[in-house]
Amino acid sequence: MDTLQFLCPCHFGLESVLTFELQQIGAENIHAENGKVYFTGDFSTLARANICLRTAERVLILLAQFHATSFEELFQGVRAIPLEDFIGQKDAFPVKGKSLSSDLHSVPDCQKIVKKAAVERLKEHYGVSWFVETGPVHQLQFLILKNKVTIMLDTTGVGLHKRGYRAHSNEAPIKETLAAGIVDLAHVRSYSTVYDPFCGSGTFLIEAATKALNIPPCLRRKFAAQDWGLFPETVWREERARAVAGIKTDTEFHGFGSDIDPNAVELTLQNAKKAGVNGKLTIRQADIKDYRAAERRITICNPPYGERMLEKQDAQKIYRIMGRVFQPLDRASYYIISPDETFEKQFGRPADRRRKLYNGMMKCQVYQYYRKR
Repeated sequence: MDTLQFLCPCHFGLESVLTFELQQIGAENIHAENGKVYFTGDFSTLARANICLRTAERVLILLAQFHATSFEELFQGVRAIPLEDFIGQKDAFPVKGKSLSSDLHSVPDCQKIVKKAAVERLKEHYGVSWFVETGPVHQLQFLILKNKVTIMLDTTGVGLHKRGYRAHSNEAPIKETLAAGIVDLAHVRSYSTVYDPFCGSGTFLIEAATKALNIPPCLRRKFAAQDWGLFPETVWREERARAVAGIKTDTEFHGFGSDIDPNAVELTLQNAKKAGVNGKLTIRQADIKDYRAAERRITICNPPYGERMLEKQDAQKIYRIMGRVFQPLDRASYYIISPDETFEKQFGRPADRRRKLYNGMMKCQVYQYYRKR
C-alpha cells in the first residue's frame, strides 16, 4: 500500500481549481473528469489532501473500477477487491452510493449486493461467519455511471466543507468548498483587499482570509482514516506540523464585509473568530445601496435570489442597485454568483466572463467583471 489511488469529488465547474490544488500538494498522475479528480500518492498525500484541500468534498481511496450490467457482475467485481487490506475483522463497513444512467438502477438493491459481496470476501479471509462491526467506520461508496462501477473507501468522514468555524449559518449559506473555489477564481492573494456586501455568515471572507494567510482549511479537525490504525499517527502529526509551518503571519490581506441584517454581521464576526482570522476582517451593518466602489479591490458575493415571483422581483431590484454601485475602476473586480439567468440584464451590462457552477443541484453562473469600460 505504498502507493494508493485516490479520487476527490468536487463541485461541477471546479475541476481545474482542484487539479491545481493537487499539483501544489505534490499529488501525482492527476486526471480530472466531471465532478471529480483522480490522483495517486502515499500515506502523506492522504493526510495532506484531507488537511489542505480547499475545494475537494472528501478524499476517497479508489478500490476498483469495472463494468457491470447484472447483479452477478456487480457481486463478483466487489468480491474480487482485497478489502482485507483496509477493513479489519471488527471494523464497521456500511455501504452507500448512487446509480445513474445504468442497467442496475435500484440503489437499495445495489447497496445490498455490494454489502453481501464485501461480507463474503471478508468472511473467507477472516474465517468467520458474521461480523460485529463495532470497530472504526470504513465507509464503502459506489458509483455506477453508464454501467461503469467505481468502488471507493472514504478516508474523510464528515465532508471537507465542514471546516469547524461555522457552527451556525444564515438561511442560505454558500458551501465552504464552493466559496473557496470562487475565491480561487477571483485570484485572491496575500496582498489582496476583498469585500463582500452580502456577507451572511462570512463564508467568502473567511475562505479568502484563510487562503491569503495559507491557513489549511481542515487543520483543526479529525478524519475517519485516523481511527483505522492503518496509517502511522506520525504521518498525521508531520503533515499538520508542515501545514502550520506554511501559515503566513505578515500578509497585507484585509477583508471587508457588510450585511443589512445585524444578526448576519454578528454571525460573521463569531465565525471569523473561530477560524482565527477576525483580525484580518472588518464587518459592519450596511445596505447594498451604500456600497462604495474602490480601486484594487476584489468584490465577491452571493446576493439574494428568490424562488417565488415576489422574492425574485425583490432580488432583481437588488441586482439593479448592484449594477449602479459596482463601478468599473482601475484593478477593481467583481465576482457574483447567481442562478438568475436574467442577472446581466438586471445588472445593466454583460459580464466580461462567466463560469458555470452548481450550488448543490442549482445551476448558477459566476459573473465576472474586471474591465474598465
